[in-house]
Amino acid sequence: MNQTMNKRSTRDGFGRALEQLVKEDSNVVFLSGDLNDSLRMEWARKISPNKFIQSGIAEQNMVAMSAGLSLAGLTPFVGTFGAFMLRATDQIRVSVALSNLNVKFASSHCGLTVGQDGANAQVLEDLALFQALPNFTILTPADFNEAFEATLYAQKINGPVYIRLSREEVNDVSESPYDFTKASILRQGSDVAILTYGNLVNQSLQAAKILMEKESISVKVVNYHCLKPFDEESLIQTAKECNALVIVEEHQKFGGLASKTCQVLAENYNCPVEIVAVEDKFGQSGKAEELLNKYGLTTPNIIRAIKTAIARK
Repeated sequence: MNQTMNKRSTRDGFGRALEQLVKEDSNVVFLSGDLNDSLRMEWARKISPNKFIQSGIAEQNMVAMSAGLSLAGLTPFVGTFGAFMLRATDQIRVSVALSNLNVKFASSHCGLTVGQDGANAQVLEDLALFQALPNFTILTPADFNEAFEATLYAQKINGPVYIRLSREEVNDVSESPYDFTKASILRQGSDVAILTYGNLVNQSLQAAKILMEKESISVKVVNYHCLKPFDEESLIQTAKECNALVIVEEHQKFGGLASKTCQVLAENYNCPVEIVAVEDKFGQSGKAEELLNKYGLTTPNIIRAIKTAIARK
């Protein structure tokens, strides 16, 4: 695939899509936990201020309100930082998931690349929670365009949706048409496959390019832009084709894509798996690039994991 150098954030893609939805759908409303600028909800608020509810730093109340709005026939989008969304775990579970309500959660500033905001704002365990909640769809876009399309797709789903967004600007890497029911193959390869999503799709593609150019190692790159429901068929097919996998994610090693992948493989097909993820640690304050390096989530780390996976064949 051709990777462009147009750098934008996934939160920007969400903001532009929400701006479009409030124009097109009279049922769409949106709530912010005093972070409408950071979530780019401000763009939609300027167009439709009557559809906006400023909930303040009271995430539990915000989720409870969104449940009531859904029961009234509206489609609420709820936005805050991923770390702060977890404050409302009880309300998300009982008020929304249990009743399978039509509420869309947009969590921005996920992962280590929040940077200087530090550990309290760097959510690394959100996917573990939302994967375990029945009825949820989980969307994990890799760039601006995919986040835009994921938001429009979320509006069409009748049920709760979690969209994982980030602050860091990244290169546009995804390719249309966007089919969120299937994993997206961004690069073909046969020696090993990288399974990834979100910001680290960029590093994964870079690792694959370097290995092909310098060592003629053929690396397939698969973008899991929808983590739940999970495309098991694609995973099993890729595992059989390459017989070695590397999971790359800006999340704890537990409870995210790595856990889901290993579960499916344990039930269907045995092959070597290497994991590039956060090793059971909290984040800390620092520049995004520095943190990715410190926690082993860079292109050189991915290349080492690829070579280890191939050697284990």
